[in-house]
Amino acid sequence: MTALRQKLIKIGLETFDLIAFLVFVLGIILFIRFMIGAPYTVIGQSMMPTFESGDRIITEKISQNFGLLERGDIIVFVPPGKSIPYIKRIIGLPGETVKFIDHQTYICSDDTESSDIQAENGQYCFKLDESYLSEGKETIPQGEKTEFEVSNGFFVMGDNRGHTSDSLSCFGRKCYQGANYLVPQDYLIGKVLLRWFPSFTRF
Repeated sequence: MTALRQKLIKIGLETFDLIAFLVFVLGIILFIRFMIGAPYTVIGQSMMPTFESGDRIITEKISQNFGLLERGDIIVFVPPGKSIPYIKRIIGLPGETVKFIDHQTYICSDDTESSDIQAENGQYCFKLDESYLSEGKETIPQGEKTEFEVSNGFFVMGDNRGHTSDSLSCFGRKCYQGANYLVPQDYLIGKVLLRWFPSFTRF
């Protein structure tokens, strides 16, 4: 084997190793980009008592990418017409209707399981357990719209019902006819995975 051929083989092996390393790095970057979200700082008091202003959180994207989001999950997103991230709790899922009766939250759908009441349109409703709310806090302020259909997106609310801009208020724009009060899938940033500061809590 000539010295030139040996040199070419060595160069080829080094090139292969470099390409393999770059592919590995690209794979890690893509995994982080599409599966793991970014760190965020909670701003404001809309999610008290669950989160305080200044809490540091980490999000993940696996749940939204694989359709695993559930009621009660806390998500970070950018609402339609806004430019800054919000953090809220999922209350209503696609295909459901969210109703507020006597300051209680009811979820209505065609599912007969766990139903408490039957609505006028034939849907079955159950009262949502909202034990995460501060004791004595109203579910819905007086005079607000009391029924919301959830079609293509999620109905979300803050845990601090008296100080939150969410689906109930159409994110601060008030719910005039045709106003968008849902969070579409494409607007999601990620589901809250954990709080790492000031205390560690997994969600």
